[in-house]
Amino acid sequence: MVAQTSSQKYAGTAPVPDRLAAYTPSLAIKLAVLYQGQGDSLPFQQLAERLGVPLYLSPNNDSPEDYFLSWRDGCLKLLDCRACSRQAGGIHTIHGDKELLKKGGLAVDIEPRNGEQRSWPAPKDGALAQALGRKTRTVVDATTGWGQDSLHIFRMGYELLCIERSPVMAELLTDGFARLAQQDWMRRLNLQPPRLLQGNAIDLLADLESQPDCIYLDPMFPPKRKKSALAKKSMMVLRDLLGDDQDKEQLFEAALKTAGKRVVVKSPDYAEPLGGKPSQSFQGKLLRYDVYLKG
Repeated sequence: MVAQTSSQKYAGTAPVPDRLAAYTPSLAIKLAVLYQGQGDSLPFQQLAERLGVPLYLSPNNDSPEDYFLSWRDGCLKLLDCRACSRQAGGIHTIHGDKELLKKGGLAVDIEPRNGEQRSWPAPKDGALAQALGRKTRTVVDATTGWGQDSLHIFRMGYELLCIERSPVMAELLTDGFARLAQQDWMRRLNLQPPRLLQGNAIDLLADLESQPDCIYLDPMFPPKRKKSALAKKSMMVLRDLLGDDQDKEQLFEAALKTAGKRVVVKSPDYAEPLGGKPSQSFQGKLLRYDVYLKG
């Protein structure tokens, strides 16, 4: 899945436009691609066509979109424009979240999080590694999202396949994985980034070519409180775009049927176990990993 040029970067992962609404029903009125003279316009046009959304040279006061996709600082970013202001001439100034826009928007972060090892393979330490199992070889992350858990799993040396239902997130992930492929340590070790499939995991799991040892699920649970100052911006945006996973029970059943050895479910500490009483449970900070063993 490694691609070298901007015109090739997204080949093979984009959704068919008429399937877009099935994954993100509100997308047509919430998102557009924004091109503001940043070099070649062709990748922007191709991105807009793949997603079936408008392409803007600049947003105006008639544009209903809350979010924009645009390349900035060498990567594809999602801009939150829900607090845009209007200026003379009917042009929006994009400044929805000042801290967010200082960094140029949200992108898939390919760097290790605080506390995670930079070596490869990283030690299989901590609650996530315990839940996945140290003898596990192949893992499917069926709810990839922003890819932070996926990348941690990948850096620990597991053979990883990622699945993401949102076409928007799949575009962001593809960009992130392409950047990952260009890292010096990836090239030096001759490593390939995780493979990414875009679509409904319930359907895709049934059609996998080989049975994975473990399937990892991190579904969206309803928040404990309606608003929380502690909620990460990336998760707030993801929830706003996609809502809660209303089919997480069906996804769990599909995962349990497909996995060879175990299903791991990440959930907030206040949530009831998704699949009933787990075989094992490993506690993290404000979350836990429930493990369902097979056989």
